Amino acid sequence: MTSRIEQLCKDKGLKMTGQRRVIAQVLSAAQDHPDAEELHKRAASIDDRISLATVYRTVRLFEEADILERHDFRDGRARFETAEDGDGHHHHIINVRSGEVVEFEDEVLEALKRRIAADLGFKIVGERLELYCVPIGDDEEVEK
Repeated sequence: MTSRIEQLCKDKGLKMTGQRRVIAQVLSAAQDHPDAEELHKRAASIDDRISLATVYRTVRLFEEADILERHDFRDGRARFETAEDGDGHHHHIINVRSGEVVEFEDEVLEALKRRIAADLGFKIVGERLELYCVPIGDDEEVEK
């Protein structure tokens, strides 16, 4: 069965080597936002010939083809997810204690953003919202 990312690659005319196919499958199956090292670990468990350099080259290729989005959640690691295709816009909450990333959608927020932009004479053509949070009740000082 062809993974979602593999199909996007084929649709964009990218050559799919066996190693790229494995990386595409790992990315398609990811329920999180893995960094390159985590992608390498997962892909190498399927094909131990896949090097970290191959993972870096492949994610760069997928990014350039608008198949992947790179995120910097201020933890020093670039993380990846499938690029938005218009079907499922979402935002991220990042737990600054654990590094956990939670995706969320909210139509009220979407309407508010459109209204604010329109009130200022604009139409939104792209945006990204990341909320850096700590769990409620976590009173420790947070570095900014």
